[in-house]
Amino acid sequence: MTAPLARRRWAPFLLAAAASVPAEALAQAQQAPTLSAGNTAWVLTATALVLFMTLPGLALFYGGLVRAQSVLSVLMQCSAIACLASVLWLAFVYSLAFGDGGPAVGYLGKAFLASVKADALAGDIPESVFFMFQMTFAIITPALICGAYPERMRFSAVVLFSALWLIVVYAPVAHWVWGGGWAQKLGVMDFAGGIVVHATAGVSALVLAWMLGPRAGFPGEVKPPHSPGMTMAGGAMLWVGWFGFNAGSALAANHAAGSAMVATHVSAAAAALTWMAIEWVRFGKPSLVGIVTGMVAGLATVTPGSGYIGPIGALVYGVLAGGVCFAAVVWVKKRLKVDDSLDVFGVHGVGGIMGTLLAAVFGSAALGGAGLSEGASMGSQLGVQALTLAATVAWSALATFAIGKVAAALTGGLRVPREQEADGLDLVTHGERGYSF
Repeated sequence: MTAPLARRRWAPFLLAAAASVPAEALAQAQQAPTLSAGNTAWVLTATALVLFMTLPGLALFYGGLVRAQSVLSVLMQCSAIACLASVLWLAFVYSLAFGDGGPAVGYLGKAFLASVKADALAGDIPESVFFMFQMTFAIITPALICGAYPERMRFSAVVLFSALWLIVVYAPVAHWVWGGGWAQKLGVMDFAGGIVVHATAGVSALVLAWMLGPRAGFPGEVKPPHSPGMTMAGGAMLWVGWFGFNAGSALAANHAAGSAMVATHVSAAAAALTWMAIEWVRFGKPSLVGIVTGMVAGLATVTPGSGYIGPIGALVYGVLAGGVCFAAVVWVKKRLKVDDSLDVFGVHGVGGIMGTLLAAVFGSAALGGAGLSEGASMGSQLGVQALTLAATVAWSALATFAIGKVAAALTGGLRVPREQEADGLDLVTHGERGYSF
């Protein structure tokens, strides 16, 4: 029997079967997500870019800012945190952040990805790709905190603190905002991590730096960065990688990804120029470290709003980031007298908090943004942003203090002895030198 004859013979039965299927079931079948090769390819690329931000980007950016005797210790901290976070993410932290659960945290149903099938989808990309993309965020966030304690924290305490922090602070906040928790249900706007990444890391860095105490000679006699060129190279890698961080958070190769990329670049450039101009006026000379730090401030500040705001909003973000974050860095060191050594709170914490609040303003269609959610006004959205930030700041601060106390008790103290700090951590802790000449 030929194929056309077979189709004609079976046609009445097929029509009858289709008629017996409920309309709702047919609609669901038609709307079932299918894998998008284009979106998958883009998120795979973005995943590599975000990992590139930590290794080698952040490691080199921070490494250049410390003394030559401790440069390897910073690279080691970033490397160890990347490996530790990866294993914990697989074990159960991904499940806490993105598994089904209550309003505060996910359950352990996705621990070790045991219940995730090979062909499972998250939207229209493989869940394995989504798992890896989100892992790179979980890697860089505790690594950012390294900037608060270089040259003086025990390596064993770094490892234990980072592990506990990822579980107790990062996973719940990620669930609140992105994993179906209470903040997401309220409609909070955090496109790529102003709350989840920068607010948590910035506030925790400030608390931990306060607990540790300042470096010897702080603030007036601390030695300057040993390699501004290394810092610039790392900062450039951060800038490139940030396109994956922000544009990749669209989880699709679409208009939102394109808008996020434009906003990311514009904000970084404007903030760098603003920071440079402030230094030039105040100190008479623009510095390489200054322009790179301003660039990072612009990137951190635009992160929560990157997919919601327009180009003009991004320009405003950048100018504000350069000015406000510069003032915050000075305030922390001069007024609070906290040795947040590499300015994690002033750059990432203040930038992420400010950018999160501004998303409610510049995300409005009236100001060139993509528009607020249905039924939301600028005022109501600002309230949601502020509430989520308040909860995040409070939880990050309290949990960090408790984790620091636990880490100190289990490792013999957070801080290395003063003589080891003076000698540098490279030889003392790792038995290696960064430079042999």
